[in-house]
Amino acid sequence: MHTDPIADYLTRIRNAIRAGHDEVEIPLNGLKLEMSRILKEQGYIKDFSRRPAAVGESINVELKYTEERQPVILGIERVSRPGRRRYVDHKSVPRVHGGTGTAIVSTSAGVMTGHEARQKGVGGEVVAYVW
Repeated sequence: MHTDPIADYLTRIRNAIRAGHDEVEIPLNGLKLEMSRILKEQGYIKDFSRRPAAVGESINVELKYTEERQPVILGIERVSRPGRRRYVDHKSVPRVHGGTGTAIVSTSAGVMTGHEARQKGVGGEVVAYVW
């Protein structure tokens, strides 16, 4: 049996939003920390922080809602999976929902948005879409 920690990260955020929670705790790893940084920079979450957990460390993600208590994240989707990796060059980095969403791309220059990858001229693995 294989596990996919990134799919688990996205599912925890998706489930917490559907349940109306204000925050969610997720086991820590480097890629999840970088994805949280991108989600905060793009305005999808309020904040995130590292915290000690029962085993190791965790990321505490504070979710963001509108004044009417509607979630800011309307959709979050895993693209590249362990069984089907998806790599793109800088010319074919996808635009999510006509440019209103964000593609998270893991490149040789680090984890960045699809827009940044196009600007810097680097391709890589398309990890997730957020809109």
